[in-house]
Amino acid sequence: MATIFTRIIQGDIPGHFVWDDAQCVAIMTLNPMKPGHLLVIPRQEIDHWDDLSPELSAHLMRVSQTLAKAQKRAFPCERVGMLIVGLEVPHVHLHLVPIDAMEDIRLEGLAQAEPQELADAATRIQAAL
Repeated sequence: MATIFTRIIQGDIPGHFVWDDAQCVAIMTLNPMKPGHLLVIPRQEIDHWDDLSPELSAHLMRVSQTLAKAQKRAFPCERVGMLIVGLEVPHVHLHLVPIDAMEDIRLEGLAQAEPQELADAATRIQAAL
């Protein structure tokens, strides 16, 4: 059965896309830690990040660096934090989160963002690319 991320990539479930290439996509997360929080996801369903090929891993990092620079322009912050957790969906995804303090990083108890908030955040990041 396809993961929720594969279903978003295939267009079965709506998503707010920021990046789309042959190897990966980046979408706004429904439950952002902070405005501008996005996910970088390989198109290929790979459960664990340590199973990524070195080439795909390097590509995800290059895309993440490009997106992080755009996030800093679109959502001024001290840093863009990266998390690879992997328990919530069995499909590798990198969280990129604009942060100013360690308290900005959390995964539990996050409110779901409104679709318009996600669309606006995606537009801001795309404009900053």
